[in-house]
Amino acid sequence: MSLWTWVIVFILSSQYSVLVADNLSERISSVFRRICHAAMRAGRAPESVSLVAVTKHFPVSAVAEAVELGLRIFGESYVGEAADKRETILRENPLSSVSWHMIGHLQRNKVKRAVSVFDCIHSIDSIALAQVVDEYAAKAGKTLDVLIQVKLSEEDTKTGIAEAGVQALAERIKGFNKNLNLIGLMAMPPFFEDPEQSRPYFRRLSDIRDTLAARGIELTELSMGMSNDFETAIMEGATMVRVGSEIFGSR
Repeated sequence: MSLWTWVIVFILSSQYSVLVADNLSERISSVFRRICHAAMRAGRAPESVSLVAVTKHFPVSAVAEAVELGLRIFGESYVGEAADKRETILRENPLSSVSWHMIGHLQRNKVKRAVSVFDCIHSIDSIALAQVVDEYAAKAGKTLDVLIQVKLSEEDTKTGIAEAGVQALAERIKGFNKNLNLIGLMAMPPFFEDPEQSRPYFRRLSDIRDTLAARGIELTELSMGMSNDFETAIMEGATMVRVGSEIFGSR
């Protein structure tokens, strides 16, 4: 284990809990400790995992407090809600370098506004959607990080592109102009009480990423794992975990 890893573990397990004592800070500290421990168990550096704090349906006051406590990446599922929060945070804390991630299903009629609000979109699931996002990003003079959402279960409530279509979609996105930067894959397994039941889904998404790499499509990010199973996801290679209730409590 590197010295840097030990430094991170010390900071996250000790200093944070000493510096702050309110409930939100304790929850954030706990999540970071768990990320560190899961990464170390997997033989990975803790800094290889980014925490996306999921704030949908939580008040902007909770987001503002989280920003004050050091969180910088926030995930939202609804464009209008994210736009309102982003505007408030920018107004109240203009010097904070906050990044906003779209983690919910993106409707094409919401793309124009989404492009202006978000820095990263996790839920590209069709060539048609990718084209519209690319067009509006080009008009805005903006480059967006994007991930392809892969549907790995048969649940009607889950969106995403079927595994068989991932390579073609990745190739099309790579062939667009420079306004979309394809960085990875995202998936949402079915909900299980036992996080071990999510493991095959996480492993499958990692395998898909490896298959693409073998075919010349290198992707660095795997967005997978939520409050109930993010440690298992990290063990299977997650580089972004989307955590809401473990940080902010029940909605």
